[in-house]
Amino acid sequence: MLRRNVRERPGMLWRVMDMTSMQFMDETFDAVLDKGGLDALMEPEHGPKLGNQYLSEVKRILKSGGKFICLTLAESHVLGLLFSKLRFGWKMSVEAVPQKPSSKPRLRTFMVVAEKEMSTMLLEISSLFNNSSLDSNGNQACGLHEALENENRVRRGYSNGSDLLYSLEDLQLGVKGDLTKLCQGRRFELTMGGKGSSYRAVLLDARQQSGPFVYHCGAFIVPKTRAHEWLFSSEEGQWMVVESSKAARLIMVFLDTSHSNASMDDIQKDLSPLVKRLAPGEDDNGAQIPFMMASDGIKQRNVINKVSSSLSGPIVVEDVVYENVDAAVSRLFPSKDLIFRRLIFERTESLVQSEALLMKEGSSHEVNEVERKKTRLSSKSKRKGAQKQIEASNDLKVDHSYLASSYHTGIISGFNLISSYVENAVSTGKTVKAVVIGLGAGLLPMFLHECMPFLHIEVVELDPVVLNLARNFFGFTEDKCLKVHIADGIQYVGELANSSDSSEVPVFVGNVHTSGSSKSPSKENCLAYHIEGREPTKVDIIIVDVDSSDSSSGLTCPAADFVEESFLQTVKDRLSERSLFVINLVSRSSAIKGKIVSRMKTVFSHLFSLQLEEDVNEVLFALPYEFCIEEDSFPEASLKLEKLLKFKHPEMNQSILEAAKKIRCLK
Repeated sequence: MLRRNVRERPGMLWRVMDMTSMQFMDETFDAVLDKGGLDALMEPEHGPKLGNQYLSEVKRILKSGGKFICLTLAESHVLGLLFSKLRFGWKMSVEAVPQKPSSKPRLRTFMVVAEKEMSTMLLEISSLFNNSSLDSNGNQACGLHEALENENRVRRGYSNGSDLLYSLEDLQLGVKGDLTKLCQGRRFELTMGGKGSSYRAVLLDARQQSGPFVYHCGAFIVPKTRAHEWLFSSEEGQWMVVESSKAARLIMVFLDTSHSNASMDDIQKDLSPLVKRLAPGEDDNGAQIPFMMASDGIKQRNVINKVSSSLSGPIVVEDVVYENVDAAVSRLFPSKDLIFRRLIFERTESLVQSEALLMKEGSSHEVNEVERKKTRLSSKSKRKGAQKQIEASNDLKVDHSYLASSYHTGIISGFNLISSYVENAVSTGKTVKAVVIGLGAGLLPMFLHECMPFLHIEVVELDPVVLNLARNFFGFTEDKCLKVHIADGIQYVGELANSSDSSEVPVFVGNVHTSGSSKSPSKENCLAYHIEGREPTKVDIIIVDVDSSDSSSGLTCPAADFVEESFLQTVKDRLSERSLFVINLVSRSSAIKGKIVSRMKTVFSHLFSLQLEEDVNEVLFALPYEFCIEEDSFPEASLKLEKLLKFKHPEMNQSILEAAKKIRCLK
């Protein structure tokens, strides 16, 4: 063949080389013609490896606009590789090669033409043959039809989807652009690794306003127990993680049950070469790619009790020691390892419902948890940990003279908005009645019972299992001024209007749910106060602190039902003329917060806000009627509040007064 063509076709060159590793430069040819070569490489005994290598070489040596013309018998395993390998950046068609009539059945030859394009638009494969002409080919025709339909279904899915999972190979084909270059605001989902070690991930190139950057690329590992959280599951939350990471490109990797038995060292070894392939730049120049992880900050952990409730699901009581405690707390209370007891509802994974400081019985050596919380996330947003065990704390008890969460301090600081009104009620000997809806570990009502002795508190809890846990593990006790009833939160507020006199407290015995909600509000904390002698259907203070069981919604507190306009209007109708409505708002979404604030402005006459240092909790204070304290009167009001509060430790008093100074008017 060479001798025959050397003179007639001097431009035709003959080369002997391995077709799976060609010695040609990139983008050298306008066309590659394959006469059965791919079929030969894809014999069952070879598997797909050689065919895969060969097609990679074809893609490399073809110029943009070049064509790969492949003559093939169109067996399913050949088409499966060919269609997927040339999926992104290729325009493809299939047609039947004409053949001479024959009485003997034989396999038909097909021509697949794939044109290399610069566009990453995904196009369906065109079939340029008459289906009826293939009927005589039986299984071969059926296999071809099935392969075409399956591939075009995949391509339609990619074209219609908005958040698709791309493979590393797809990305290297340029389906999401040139990954060696940063593209501000680029985000997409992908899969990394193979069978047995596959990882779902999201690649995010930082937005312009996120710089300056410390790292050119970083990896952020999200444990399975936290993957559902809004911060990691939503796009808005993920951009917040990118900003805090100080990385120009962040690859957020989500672990699942398949990684449960792997150590973190093994996972990082697995991920390192995969992440490196996604780093920006032609080469990394030795730059390190840091691995970060969503940690719970727990040094030691001991599960004290675990029960299952028909209303709340599995509930855990545990004692923990944190890795870091605020320096100010360490100076005030020099203890090697301070122990905190936590109540966790597992149906909302990673959410700590209640947390309290433990201290030795009869000891005055205790920690101001509120101060510690100033530099840590509140207990409502703290995460669970699985750490080494600590010894049982049978000789310790919950210290009810300290609040476990800084937002509780914030809630009480808002009382200065109506401190003159409450001071007058107390000075005239009127009992201030408080209705606490949602017990949790009983920490807030117990604290109120100690520091506000003028309160008569009725606690309403939906789940009797929660009440038992509060009594047995958190030192919750009842007396004539602090009682517990089983009832539903939203229904209770609605039924306040049915009280026949000012001293009657409506109680609904049994496991009742709100008619306006299909969710179980078993983790509510709502305070409602009313003063004797006033209108029977009115209360003076209502505080809503309700956890949401749907953390993926972006709203952690309160549950959505408690910020619906219908409930807000019901609250306003139940409040007296000089009253206060408080909501603990926990959301990382500024859009969600904005909607709730706007809704409250519509219903209430005045609205105040306390943004806590954690930047997670925001306490909203609403006054329903025209009466409102002026901001320049806050110092005087705080002094009145200080006189009303009775604290065992002066630090608590100072924390509340400092929080009161940060309250700002929104309306």
